[in-house]
Amino acid sequence: MAKAKLKSTSSVDKVLSFIKTNKIKFVDLKFMDFPGQWQHTTVPVYQLDADSFKDGFGFDGSSIRGWKPINESDMLIIPDPDTMFLDPFVQAPTISLICDVYEPATKEKYSRCPRNIAQKANAYLKSTGLADTVYFGPEAEFFVFDDVRFDTTPNSTFYFIDSIEGRWNTGTDEGPNLQYKPRFKEGYFPVPPTDQLMDLRNEMSQTLIDLGIPVEAQHHEVASGGQCEIDLRFQPLLTAADQLLMFKYVVKNTAKKHGKTVTYMPKPITGDNGSGMHVHSSLWKNGKPLFAGGGYAGLSEMALYYIGGILKHAPALLAFTNPTTNSYKRLVPGFEAPVNLAYSQRNRSAAIRIPMYSASPKAKRVEFRCPDAAANPYLAFSAIMMAGLDGIINRIEPGEPLDKDIYDMAPEELAFVPSAPPSLDAALQALADDHEFLLKGDVFTEDVIHTWIKYKMEKEIKPMRLQVHPMEFAMYFDV
Repeated sequence: MAKAKLKSTSSVDKVLSFIKTNKIKFVDLKFMDFPGQWQHTTVPVYQLDADSFKDGFGFDGSSIRGWKPINESDMLIIPDPDTMFLDPFVQAPTISLICDVYEPATKEKYSRCPRNIAQKANAYLKSTGLADTVYFGPEAEFFVFDDVRFDTTPNSTFYFIDSIEGRWNTGTDEGPNLQYKPRFKEGYFPVPPTDQLMDLRNEMSQTLIDLGIPVEAQHHEVASGGQCEIDLRFQPLLTAADQLLMFKYVVKNTAKKHGKTVTYMPKPITGDNGSGMHVHSSLWKNGKPLFAGGGYAGLSEMALYYIGGILKHAPALLAFTNPTTNSYKRLVPGFEAPVNLAYSQRNRSAAIRIPMYSASPKAKRVEFRCPDAAANPYLAFSAIMMAGLDGIINRIEPGEPLDKDIYDMAPEELAFVPSAPPSLDAALQALADDHEFLLKGDVFTEDVIHTWIKYKMEKEIKPMRLQVHPMEFAMYFDV
């Protein structure tokens, strides 16, 4: 296991110089918990010096989900100086630093730290000799709501969401109601005033750009009720995961500043499209792309085997890439959700798509369309790469492509196309049965796999099973 060591002197010096030049008052230390939520603690700026990047800061690991028991609670976070950004949402001048989690007794990286798993994935990739860099480009969709309320008690349960763009508000007295509410499944690309969130997305995008995160495009998405997408430029695995968390932080806080709220929950609206996170990936070596070639859709043999690995292990992958019970309310036919495990060029009804916008070898990539943004990106990206590498190493054929609309196929024809797991329970069982490919290079460990499955079963699946659902009253009250 990797031990703590002093970071690059130049990177540390840049942080300390920035603090002095910009009269920074506080340092916010951010780190990722096991399920996928950023956590943080803040110290006055005088608490940070060059030794902090080796010695770190202590915290209570027993209070973090899925981590330490109370008798082993002491842990360390050590900041990575290359991740510094000036926090645009805190009143006092504050820098943020993303941290790695360490065991204090040994100064070794904590095996359940998701960022450590991503770092080990990078190391394993290089050890194979197949490539030295894996790039990821996530498209994390989200909803912008104007009001959200929910509660669960022994004798009641409800949720209520509202959006100025909600199609359900066409008859609401908004004093006055000026309409322009996107119809269900018709929110993709209409100009303002139907798209009422353009200025908000522009502000989100500009804040990201100011923080050094390149934005490729922003637009309204398919669903009514304020569904949006902001596309980020592809980055190496660790940077892509770091930036996705910064992206969610910026998007949520910008919305809050304007009296709105954002959710990355995959399926918050019944009857309309859910939010996915299509993940583009490609392998490079010595600065050259490896996925371009003379095969199907301009792919190399390596790229096709990479697809074969993802398709073979997809049921297990979904335990990380689609990690909530709500994720599987999105993965149903009819809402552009890729429930069929197949690949195709251009066809968005396949689980894996090969984008054909550009003939450039640098643009050749594989798009895995199943994931959603509830995923912990360090775990999800690492698992996708490990599945793809397993496909390359074992020369796993992806089968024949499906270039027709899968949703229009006859049932007898569709019966030969494998399907995604129908529930989180099924995905976790698939992970329990198929995770050897994740253990290579000690990237994931048996402890990580076991803890993930146990946490999801005890904290999410079992509580959902015990909860009485309003739909059950609608169906069964008069039995």
